[in-house]
Amino acid sequence: MKKYKILWNKYHHALPLILYIIIYWIWFWHLEAKVTDPQYIIHMRIDDYIPFCELFVIPYCMWFGYITAVILYLLFTDKKEYYRACLFLFTGMTIFLIISTLWPNGHQLRLAAMPRDNVFTHIVTSLWNTDTPNNLWPSIHVYNSLGAHFAVLHSSRLTEKKWVRRGSLILCCSIILSTVFIKQHSMFDVLTAFGMAAIMYVLVYQASFVIFSCRRQKRRA
Repeated sequence: MKKYKILWNKYHHALPLILYIIIYWIWFWHLEAKVTDPQYIIHMRIDDYIPFCELFVIPYCMWFGYITAVILYLLFTDKKEYYRACLFLFTGMTIFLIISTLWPNGHQLRLAAMPRDNVFTHIVTSLWNTDTPNNLWPSIHVYNSLGAHFAVLHSSRLTEKKWVRRGSLILCCSIILSTVFIKQHSMFDVLTAFGMAAIMYVLVYQASFVIFSCRRQKRRA
């Protein structure tokens, strides 16, 4: 009993993460089942010039491990950055769910037939069969990748680990590119995700830093 109490006191901050994941997936899959004929079709002219490249399905799928690894690392090593990362990710994901609920959206970018027959096109086909081309705006793949990379950059424990920071940047950029190269998202989804991430970066990292600095100055006074 004492052992469980120690674990609870040490890692109870994981509870909001677990609860939010449950709420998010219930809400998301409800939308996936409900939105079969989206009212708003997302498209930009540049989408028509972006070629299909099935190799990008690799970084696209690596997104799940990337986000999980960053959050779990912060959970066990840096509670402050863990909370800030969760605030960044949860806020954007909630905005995404609200947008998808109020403005059912989708795209028509997927190919009618695969241009090649290989293991990567098979993976893309399986992905398309599982994930509908609906509820896309803004791209959570893009937004959360940026959020994970911001968290890596702000972790004091990773400051000297340049290979981790560089690897995070490469993976983040690869995931962002993958969303358009395997026709999962329009450039509009990508650009709006960048815009939302920029706003949230200021609110979560810059504004909180200013507030923290002011509090320190008041205590010294």
